[in-house]
Amino acid sequence: MRLKIILSAILSGLLLIAQAQIKIGIIGLDTSHSIAFTKFLNGEDKKEEFKDFRIVAAYPYGSKTIKTSYDRIPGYMEQVKEMGVEIVPSIAELLEKVDCVMLETNDGNLHLEQAHEVFKSGKIVFIDKPIGANLAQAIAIFQLAKQYNVPVFSSSALRYVDQSQKLRNGELGKVLGADCYSPAHLEPSHAGLAWYGIHGVETLFTVMGTGCVSVNRMSSEGTDLVVGLWNDGRIGTVRGARTGKAPYGGNAVTDQGVVSTGAYGGYEPLLKEILTFFKTRIPPVMEKETLEIFTFIEAADISKSKGGKIISMDDAYKKGEKEAKKLIRKLK
Repeated sequence: MRLKIILSAILSGLLLIAQAQIKIGIIGLDTSHSIAFTKFLNGEDKKEEFKDFRIVAAYPYGSKTIKTSYDRIPGYMEQVKEMGVEIVPSIAELLEKVDCVMLETNDGNLHLEQAHEVFKSGKIVFIDKPIGANLAQAIAIFQLAKQYNVPVFSSSALRYVDQSQKLRNGELGKVLGADCYSPAHLEPSHAGLAWYGIHGVETLFTVMGTGCVSVNRMSSEGTDLVVGLWNDGRIGTVRGARTGKAPYGGNAVTDQGVVSTGAYGGYEPLLKEILTFFKTRIPPVMEKETLEIFTFIEAADISKSKGGKIISMDDAYKKGEKEAKKLIRKLK
């Protein structure tokens, strides 16, 4: 049975590479990301490098509880329809019309259930940030993806800032530490840094890589400062701001000096990675790194609840793993 699933996955990947145009479906029209991606792939000024892809259908829902999200849906539905996207009444109907899926729903709490439906179809899927509302949901999503042998990845667009990628690749010196920042507005249904602070966390892990072993967090009404200790002795920080003008960015300390992580330049670099993933079925961001990002976020929440105590990443992961098992049982 498992051999049949693997052979089917390989065959579907070869078919995608061979066919003239790859049909993409969007789940969730409650985020500006859906509009941005549709403009790139369906717009009149579409670039030649995107000619093999088109967004053909969208299931619009979508958060039902986060007002800033569900208020966008009617307007965004009209915008994508003007770009030739069919609005469908269910994920099941969407899956009949597409080869690949962009799961864009803004509310991370819905991702596990929606991703599970996609996994059962065998369709490849990109899950926009956050992959889930918390660590347990993230673990459960990856475990289900493995069960159905469906490739998946998730990322913030901040990962693909050109300067951050150069730092990651060692082009600007050996990274000895990094201090990153982003907006960190809170959404009560999500882990503290999972809603907006994830951009700063993703930047930190992009330039530092994996290997964080412990975390502590100092928090006030308007600011979070989270410190991570890596297993090689390096230290990285994330400052999340909820007051004033809060930009995205940071600085890396390298053996050649202090280097900016670069300025955010939009969604196109992330989109290119998604499209390559749809063709190759090779995730550009590994499960290990995404789960470490969410373990960092979980550990930061635990640290806050304990007055800034240093929290082991291993302990935080074990807690999330237990909760993930319960979530998967509920789905079955």
